[in-house]
Order: sequence, then C-alpha cells, then structure tokens
Amino acid sequence: MKRRHLAALAASAALAARPARAAWPERPITLVVAFPAGGGTDVAARTLARFMERELGQSIVVLNRGGAGGEIGWSEMARSVPDGYTIGFINTPNIVSIPIERTARYRLEDFAPVANVVDDPGAFLVPPDSPFRTLSDLVAFAKANPEKVTYGTTGIGSDDHLAALSFERLAGVRLTHVPFAGAAPVRNAILGRQIAMASMNVGEGIADMRQGQLRALGQMATSRWPEAPDTPTFREQGLDVVQGSMRGLAAPAGIPGPVLARLAAAAKAAMENAEFRQLASQQALPLRFLGPEEYGATLLALRGELQALWQAHPWKD
Repeated sequence: MKRRHLAALAASAALAARPARAAWPERPITLVVAFPAGGGTDVAARTLARFMERELGQSIVVLNRGGAGGEIGWSEMARSVPDGYTIGFINTPNIVSIPIERTARYRLEDFAPVANVVDDPGAFLVPPDSPFRTLSDLVAFAKANPEKVTYGTTGIGSDDHLAALSFERLAGVRLTHVPFAGAAPVRNAILGRQIAMASMNVGEGIADMRQGQLRALGQMATSRWPEAPDTPTFREQGLDVVQGSMRGLAAPAGIPGPVLARLAAAAKAAMENAEFRQLASQQALPLRFLGPEEYGATLLALRGELQALWQAHPWKD
C-alpha cells in the first residue's frame, strides 16, 4: 500500500513538472492580406481585425502581400505553419479562379476556410438616361446588335468579367468587354459615357446609385441587399446569375479544430457587434457570415462552376 502511495505521488509530481500547454492565442496573430494597403479588401480586413482582437484577447497584425492577383499573399499563407498564428483574408473569384487559369503555387485544398464576412453581389450599372431600363431591354438590344454593347470591368478574369460571361451564356448574347485596372477607372468610364454599361459590385456603385448618377439593371444576389431594396435580382428577371465578390478568413490546411472553431466564433461575434455593423454599412460592405463548413462548400461549388465556364469560354483567350 505504501509503495502504491509513493508511486502515485511520484506520478503526480511528474505531471506537475510538465509545462502546461498555453491556451491559444498566447501571442499576436498575423493576418495576411493579398492586396495593397488602402484598398477595399485591406480596409475591410483591418476593420474586422480590430473587433476580433477584442474577442481573442490578442493583437492581430495585418501584413500586406500584394501581387499576381492575390497569388503571392495566398501562396505565403498556404506555406505557413497551421497553428492559428497565421491566417489570411481571401477573395473570390481569384482564390478559386487562379489555379484554374494557370499553374499556381497553391490549391484550394491548401486552405481551411474559417468564415466568410462579405458577399458583395455583382451588378450591371448604366447612366440614368440609358435606354436600358431592365435586363430584358439589354438582352433584346444585344440580340439585335451583337457586340454593340460595351461593358467595363476591373479586368480579365475578375468577378465582374466572369459574371458578364455567365450572363452572355445564359442570355445568348455577345457583348464587348473593356477591361480596366480597377473599380475607379470603370466608374470614370461609365460616368463619362465611354462605355454603355459597368459590370461592378453593388457595394462599389451604391453611392452613385443613391445620388442618381448611376442606375442598376439588377443585382446578382440570391435576394435583394437591404441597402439596395429597389434593385431586383437577376433571378427575379429570369436569369439565374448569382455572382459577386466574397471576402473571408482562411487558415493553412491542418489547423487544429479547436483553434479553427475559436477563430470562426470570434469572426461571428465581431460581425454581430453593432459598432462593426455600423462601420460596415459606412464602407458599403454587404455582410454575410458563413461558418467553416458552409464556407468551404460554397468555395467548392464555385470552383465547379468556374471550371465549367473555363471549359466553355476560357477568359484568358
């Protein structure tokens, strides 16, 4: 009996001597943003990081790694240790489309989706005096006048461009694409009547819509964004086009489940914060929370859709 008691004491002492595993997070977290500082993605990421810091009790350091449409930053994140101390902000369609259109340094499977934050639907915007009042008007004119309608986007392979390609396939029309280097040049071109239509996100055009400088023919969402309640969806007008730019958090694949869950919970709590929601409204960010499983399934479904689109109409051609 005495020997068993001494053995128990020895075992307890050995356990006590082991260093206790620190609760995550015990040090600052790095948030990789694969686009330059000051852009819409960067501002959204920094805003979210501020509120997640409160939930996690640690600072979140934003690291901008722009270039190659996001590939540089995402490749760096994919190679990081999956311990929860390096996470990243990812965007669609780039995170999905880049490995489809070229040999990339990452695959979608290299990431563990954490939470979607923003889902900014695409839209077709025209000047207020445009003869196109509805998508039906646009389709009728485009069928009678192939390639006469010019539309601007933020570049070949952008969500704006892929949305327009999907529209062309469904409507059976041919438009003329005019790529620009960003949303600001597209806005200037449509306001200056240099193009007939702009394919851009609702969040990017909402200010001009409110001021009567632009009018949306439709938004590519499953339901109307509350900030644009008078703009019907494409589906409401008989065209099943659901496209836009989703932005959310991801981590390197292999991150421990409890850490992934805590990150997702922190993002959700931040998005439910009234102050955050007010700032998101000021930044014209359409919020849509998706947890890890639903977010991952959405990204996989998008990959299937874009692979089919690539086979039918390679957008690099």
